[in-house]
Amino acid sequence: MTVNVKAAHEQQSCFVDIVVDGRDVRIEYALIEAAEGSAAPLLVFLHEGLGSVSMWRDFPWMLCAATGMRGMMYSRPGYGRSTPPAPDERWPVDFMQRQAQVVLPALLDTLAIDAPVWLFGHSDGGSIALLFAAAYPTRTLGLVVVAPHIVVEEISIASIEAARRHYDVRAFKARLARYHDDPDSAFRGWSDVWLDPAFRDWTIEADVARITCPLLAVQGTGDEYGTMAQVDGISSRAFQSCVVKLDGAGHSPHRDQPEQLIAAVVAFLRAHGGTSEHGC
Repeated sequence: MTVNVKAAHEQQSCFVDIVVDGRDVRIEYALIEAAEGSAAPLLVFLHEGLGSVSMWRDFPWMLCAATGMRGMMYSRPGYGRSTPPAPDERWPVDFMQRQAQVVLPALLDTLAIDAPVWLFGHSDGGSIALLFAAAYPTRTLGLVVVAPHIVVEEISIASIEAARRHYDVRAFKARLARYHDDPDSAFRGWSDVWLDPAFRDWTIEADVARITCPLLAVQGTGDEYGTMAQVDGISSRAFQSCVVKLDGAGHSPHRDQPEQLIAAVVAFLRAHGGTSEHGC
């Protein structure tokens, strides 16, 4: 597969205003067109806890080229170029449920995306994808979740605590500033809620059990933010799910092992009618 990486990186973001809890929120998003035109299925990319449109880099273009699908990425509120939270705003413990059940449906509605979509979610984005599929089965054709969270593990807490210690000491903040208008709100919002003692009991296991669409769960064996208990827990609850474990990959297999991940996703989508034969 060949992708014009420079063109992908120079893609201009679009912006749309949606209403969340009576407040206008500007959302940054980007679209990937398919060679076959607008009839191709749409794959919506849901980023990680510190991600954004630009942090995906060229991976969405690579995956869409391999599958023949259209793509859409967006930055959740507080990330990328999207509206940051108010200065005194704190994320609630159910922030992922709200992203799945309020923000993403509002975005799809505002963009007039009425047809069911495929979802590709990474980390927190994977959890949001699972929650969306559970709440909106008629709007979800299927999903791929990479390094998702369905329960809180000690390894996650320890790694986030380490990230917090390094945030001001190293060049971490400077790197985040390349991708976020307000890196402090992005980092603090994510780390504060994950390290909130009230978040330790967070779980979406019951939601996963309600998912009826095809589901691929991917985990790297070297993931510093989660163990195989996450994807194994999905497999034991969602009857149309399958699991791929990538040896040596860390928390971001789309950066560590993109070719292997794309091959697994293509095989999964072909098995469930989500690709075009002209895409590879």
